[in-house]
Amino acid sequence: TIELRVACFGLRIFSTRNPERETRNLFNAMRIGFGYDVHRLVSGRKLILGGVPIPHEKGLEGHSDADVLLHALCDGILGAMGEGDIGKHFPNTDPRFRGISSLELLKSVAMMMSRKKWSVENLDTTVVAEQPMIGPFIPQMAEKIAGVLKIPAGKINIKATTSEGMGFIGEKKG
Repeated sequence: TIELRVACFGLRIFSTRNPERETRNLFNAMRIGFGYDVHRLVSGRKLILGGVPIPHEKGLEGHSDADVLLHALCDGILGAMGEGDIGKHFPNTDPRFRGISSLELLKSVAMMMSRKKWSVENLDTTVVAEQPMIGPFIPQMAEKIAGVLKIPAGKINIKATTSEGMGFIGEKKG
């Protein structure tokens, strides 16, 4: 099997609760989250990354649409807010989330962030996969994510790399 891994690094969220305090002491108003997700590529499923369908003979196995990029992003945002992880809010045992678009999960996380007066300042993600090549789809992914988070796409960085044939991903063992 082949897996796709995504890590969301450098996600910064800022509080909008007290703008004066933010300008005097940004350290107390900023939080950083980290998200990570991995799913197996399997036959018979569509491949969705960053809310964008990617042409490929396999898709990601999971309860929802298994969009590893958006799952890692949700985890990063939830972590920065101190709100646990995606499994706490959208458990894979809940039939309401079977087959759901991960864009809907991100929308829910964005609404939670808004209610708590937080906003994303920037995010940086890395997708690790031997295949497929996702570079041509990155601008569309950034636009979809930006639309949900209500931030400029320029504040979203999505990188793609392979493991150069090394390890269990590169050797297609799991």
